[in-house]
Amino acid sequence: MQYALFLLLFFIANDGAKAQLMKAKEIFTKADSLRGTLTPFRTCYDIKYYHLDVKVDINNRFISGSNFFRFESVEDFKRLQFDLFENLSVDRVEYQGKELPFERSYNAVFVDFPDIIQKGKIDSFKVYYSGTPIAATRAPWDGGFDWKTDSKGKPWVATACQGLGASVWWPNKDHQSDEVDSMLISVAVPNEVMNVSNGRLIKTEKVDKYYTKYHWKVCNPINNYNVALNIGDYAHVTETYAGERGPLSIDYYVLKENRSKIKHLQRNAKETLEAFEYWFGPYPFYEDGYKLVETAHLGMEHQSAIAYGNKFQNGYLGEDSSDTGWGLKWDFIIVHESGHEWFGNNITAKDLADMWIHESFTNYSEALFIDYHYGKEASQAYINGNRQGISNDKPLQGPYGVNKEGSGDMYLKGGVLHNMIRTIIDDDDAWRSILRGLNNKFYHQTVDYKDILTYLNSESDINFTKVFEQYVQHKSIPVLEIIQRNNGNLFCRWIAETPGFKMPVHIGKKGQPKTRYEISSTFQTLPIKADSIDELEIDTFNYYIGVLGL
Repeated sequence: MQYALFLLLFFIANDGAKAQLMKAKEIFTKADSLRGTLTPFRTCYDIKYYHLDVKVDINNRFISGSNFFRFESVEDFKRLQFDLFENLSVDRVEYQGKELPFERSYNAVFVDFPDIIQKGKIDSFKVYYSGTPIAATRAPWDGGFDWKTDSKGKPWVATACQGLGASVWWPNKDHQSDEVDSMLISVAVPNEVMNVSNGRLIKTEKVDKYYTKYHWKVCNPINNYNVALNIGDYAHVTETYAGERGPLSIDYYVLKENRSKIKHLQRNAKETLEAFEYWFGPYPFYEDGYKLVETAHLGMEHQSAIAYGNKFQNGYLGEDSSDTGWGLKWDFIIVHESGHEWFGNNITAKDLADMWIHESFTNYSEALFIDYHYGKEASQAYINGNRQGISNDKPLQGPYGVNKEGSGDMYLKGGVLHNMIRTIIDDDDAWRSILRGLNNKFYHQTVDYKDILTYLNSESDINFTKVFEQYVQHKSIPVLEIIQRNNGNLFCRWIAETPGFKMPVHIGKKGQPKTRYEISSTFQTLPIKADSIDELEIDTFNYYIGVLGL
């Protein structure tokens, strides 16, 4: 009766979910497709270099300036698309000293060249623009400019635009699949404050008696949403970290009133870099350095210039989502956002649908930080504690081509998934080699679901295809069903949304070591001798599964 009731509830839940999906199916617009789809007007050119040169009028919340595009043509073309939110004005587009005609459609801008740009040609154009950018009301979860003031009344301004897109405040080819190879970011701000952006400060110049311009050079590839402005009355402290690739510069920019709190950042930054270089390989941006920049918003993984707003305390604003205590021994924002330097910035998803790649590995990086400093048992306790925040509301992977991510479960459920993969591989040296290998093979590259899965399958010599399909592309978790028949033998199978689902799982008798068994979706004999199912113990601590029969 218990078995029948369970199956009834399982399938009702799934059928009900499908019905709800049919009723509440998301409707995507032309604007979504223009933003998220790689049309020929975007694939025809490969971005090589930007020079973003802007002035920020803080009093009027107004920006003006230009962006220089240098590109290589991938094929012959006469028209291309770049992106800029329609509330901002495209003042003109210049090419070889002349203005080009352009058309706007929602947040896309289409430019027509006078002659065909031949395949393989290196060419350039420049976009002049201005306007009042969207103000973020809840940065970093909504995008735009975060206009704030510090306790002294001085301007404290930052940008944050992941998901919404960098074109919310500057013109660019706004698709994660094409990272610019290098970039110069020049920002003019009022003299009472300074601007901190990605990369290294190479020059400061007086524009006039009211404004100073800061020039930041980025040597490494960078995705669009990572490009950031941070404007404030900052104190600056710098030091050198002895990293895996040699000396790494670390810079801290905090409000002058918080200069005495920099020691908190220094301790956490060094501990984080030490742990992550061990697990993931060298910090990916030695040439551009590593910075923590204090912001009014909580934080963002802006490459080589991490936005930090956790108020110089451990945990996530002083709390531990796992309720284990392990999350209170380190500063969540420093660890999590630094993890993105490897997963999100070094390895970048081509489409926002695969944002789960960024967030699942980075959530898991928190556990690996704990593992490095406090041990594996503490690490796995933290991951297990995080399960209470999982919703199982929709798949981790979003729809492709419309600039839409999947479920917020990509964080906690994603971290649980990677801990399961580690448990299945059951060789921590091999697991560390795989994580380091990922960052080496896909160094400064964009990837998708297939790239990650293919690499894991190849390097582990285990086929995780069905596992990832179930945990990433479906919302429910698989259920392990165990029965005992009249002859006393034990049988088990998986019940899952994924057709032909199979996944190993560790099973043993209570009080004895557990063994990894290969289980499929059809009943098979479990080679364990037991008088009763109750004698069995499933590793549900490290496997995020349901169990039927025990």
